[in-house]
Amino acid sequence: MTAPLIVRAPRRTALTAAGVVTLLLLCLAGLVPAGPASAAEGPLATAFTRAAAAHGVPRDLLVALAYAETHLDGHGGRPSASGGYGVAHLVTNPTLHTLEEAARLTGAPVASLKADDAANVAGAAAVLRAGADALGLDAAARADAGRWYTAVARYGGAGTPEVARLYADAVYDLLSAGFSARTPAGETITVAARPVNPDRGALANARDLDQPENRTLAAAAVDYPGATWVAASTANYAVSDRPASDTIDRIVVHVTQGSYAGTISWFQNPAAQVSAHYVVRSSDGAITQMVREKDRAWHAGNSDYNHHSIGIEHEGYVDDASWFTDAMYRSSAALVRSVAARYGIPTDRSHIVGHSQVPGSDHTDPGPHWDWTTYMQYVTGGGGTGNPYTPEQVCGSGYSVIDSAALGTAGTVYLLYNSGNGNNCVVTMKKTSLGTATATTAYLEVQGRSRVTDSGGYGYYAGPVRASAADKCVKWGGKAGSSGYDSPFEHCG
Repeated sequence: MTAPLIVRAPRRTALTAAGVVTLLLLCLAGLVPAGPASAAEGPLATAFTRAAAAHGVPRDLLVALAYAETHLDGHGGRPSASGGYGVAHLVTNPTLHTLEEAARLTGAPVASLKADDAANVAGAAAVLRAGADALGLDAAARADAGRWYTAVARYGGAGTPEVARLYADAVYDLLSAGFSARTPAGETITVAARPVNPDRGALANARDLDQPENRTLAAAAVDYPGATWVAASTANYAVSDRPASDTIDRIVVHVTQGSYAGTISWFQNPAAQVSAHYVVRSSDGAITQMVREKDRAWHAGNSDYNHHSIGIEHEGYVDDASWFTDAMYRSSAALVRSVAARYGIPTDRSHIVGHSQVPGSDHTDPGPHWDWTTYMQYVTGGGGTGNPYTPEQVCGSGYSVIDSAALGTAGTVYLLYNSGNGNNCVVTMKKTSLGTATATTAYLEVQGRSRVTDSGGYGYYAGPVRASAADKCVKWGGKAGSSGYDSPFEHCG
């Protein structure tokens, strides 16, 4: 284990100008403990601070990675669905071995890395630092949290560039927006919002699964408009011809026991031998389809149910209610309504079931924290008939609405602003023909620059269109149905 990375001036000797800059960069990156305030930290926060200092990793980046994986819950040393342990999700499975790597790098026993929070966090920091060393990052580069992007992507172990980018972007979105998390032990850990410019390297060319133009892939259009297509490994499902071969008469609700990106990656892994038709994200209800509805996903642990059902996975863990957001419930309910309408499935609890209700199953998901009452109200139309997305969810963490304009009864176009990075965002939200691809447009024009437009046949929204407009006026607008809106140049400065 390397010595703590702390910069001090010699006694009675002032720091040079370069030393002051270096110290400032290290503090901003979270590499240097922030002074007396550190003494008030709880045990998990202290573990993050010490591990970050010992291995030269930005402290807040380390916390953001762990939060993206587990919401800082070690789940008593029990593994995730993909074999990940602890608050920082050190993994051991046939293709990813960050748990074993952490043991080799730190000398800590595997048992400790699985169950002890401090050991687990230190192991994650060591693995991240090894990734940074492999990239050739020197001390100055390591002080810039944005330069760790490829190391973060490597930590996630995704099998494809697009999922590696999805994984790393989730961590950097948290780092940029900031967050405050409460641990199962009652400790509060905070990451302050800050501007961060991720250096994606080769992953900059990977398909960005969160962009509107990538909601579908021409070679395999999704069954549910608005979903993103990412194919599961062909080793993890059975090609079929449903409903001609088998009727589809039920929907099974699952919880992933892992993160959104991690679950997508696991279903792409041929060693998994499991899959689901859809995966739903906690934070904003984003949906990825991985198996066509005509094919049999291996999700229920019961052959009859696999033949006759659609499986929907929801990001999170059964014993942690923080994952089950309203955005997730609404988005999933809209998906269920669409599936039920297409196959004539009754929208009741006899046909929309939890994994725990499948005969012969030893699973407990979606678990005691899943709010079936609210969910079924949304499924049947009691409060869930509107657009399942919000402008803030579409634009991303840190954005707030600063202006809007109605587009008749067909929708509303919104202008949002992110004070953390100074960017504007425009999105057009549909109110009618939800789930059906209709012409929808959103645009943003920064004064003195070319207009950027997102236009196409969309089920729920057009956009997001983002741009930096510091000290500039913007023109924004959009169209849904036959109604449009075009603003003057405004919101200057």
